[in-house]
Amino acid sequence: MDNYKEIRPYLDSEVNEALRAYKDHPMIRALLHFTFPDKSQDEIEEVLASCHSVGDFQAKVIYQSVRNVLEKSSEGLFTIGFEKLKSDTSYLFISNHRDIVMDTSLLNVALMENHLVMTASAIGDNLVHKPFLLALSKLVRNFLIQRGLTPREMLESSRKVSGFIKYLLQEDNRSVWIAQREGRTKDGNDRTQQGVLKMLALASDEKEIMDYFRKLRIVPVAISYEYDPTDLLKMPELLARHYDMEYVKTSNEDFNSILKGALGQKKRICIHVGEEMDAELETIKNSGEPVNKQFQMLADCIDEQIHKNYRLWPTNYLAYDLLHGTSMFADKYNDKEKRQFERRLERRVGKENEEIGRKNFLSMYANPVVNRMKYDG
Repeated sequence: MDNYKEIRPYLDSEVNEALRAYKDHPMIRALLHFTFPDKSQDEIEEVLASCHSVGDFQAKVIYQSVRNVLEKSSEGLFTIGFEKLKSDTSYLFISNHRDIVMDTSLLNVALMENHLVMTASAIGDNLVHKPFLLALSKLVRNFLIQRGLTPREMLESSRKVSGFIKYLLQEDNRSVWIAQREGRTKDGNDRTQQGVLKMLALASDEKEIMDYFRKLRIVPVAISYEYDPTDLLKMPELLARHYDMEYVKTSNEDFNSILKGALGQKKRICIHVGEEMDAELETIKNSGEPVNKQFQMLADCIDEQIHKNYRLWPTNYLAYDLLHGTSMFADKYNDKEKRQFERRLERRVGKENEEIGRKNFLSMYANPVVNRMKYDG
């Protein structure tokens, strides 16, 4: 693991020391009191003292944290497909990405409750500049994707990440979560970037790249929130994109997104794990297409599973009908749901740029319906 020291999470032997170092940080204390509202500080410290591995910390602290978040900010987490996974097997979960922290946290809750191998998860180092956030990310088995590098540095960094993912999956029997693209999807139009697949391929020692991907046991994952708790925070970037302007994040924007994603109202949430991609990879390998075309074919196959497995909520159908001025999906929602969604739309779209803001907001929720219609007709 020394080869990956600058990007890896904590080793089990480092966990207790890290907890002792950060337990008194105000934000960590707030997290712990949120997690254990009925425990005294001494009792909380006893729990931390009993954590001697990442698995201990996830099971004794983080699991309860996420369950409390779900109780306070959602109407339930629904899961599909986990029964198809093997309990002693690692998988490469390639997922659509809505929320910085909650996506992986919820997946790991589902994996734990189904007695499956939990994930090490990729996170951009731009999200953990604060020392306590870096420590917390390493305590929940995040590994770092370095941002803002020169092309040469980026290639070297990508090689290291690719090698680490290979090590986790093939030698450590640790599942891995990685987003299908760099950063969260702001507009709801989930698309796998070839660059992510090419990064994964850098560690390949196979003549045929699809043979290597079969060894990684790729499983696409679709996660959907009935209400995106960070939809308002995504609007400025969508407006900048519309006007072809460079978008510059504020200093605390990512941290605010983390808090809003955890505490904001989500209503219902669904995680649907798809099928392991053996058959698709064999078909792509035998297609005779050039390697670049094969990467795109694989991206399209991942997208198909994500789009088909994405749970469409009344908010998605409402947004489509409102955006297009139709009643095509009127049977998918009721009057109460429509009034609630229209109030949310009104609160989140200001008078300035109202037309563009309204279109962007509705598209964010409607695009998953558009993507599904390509397969459902």
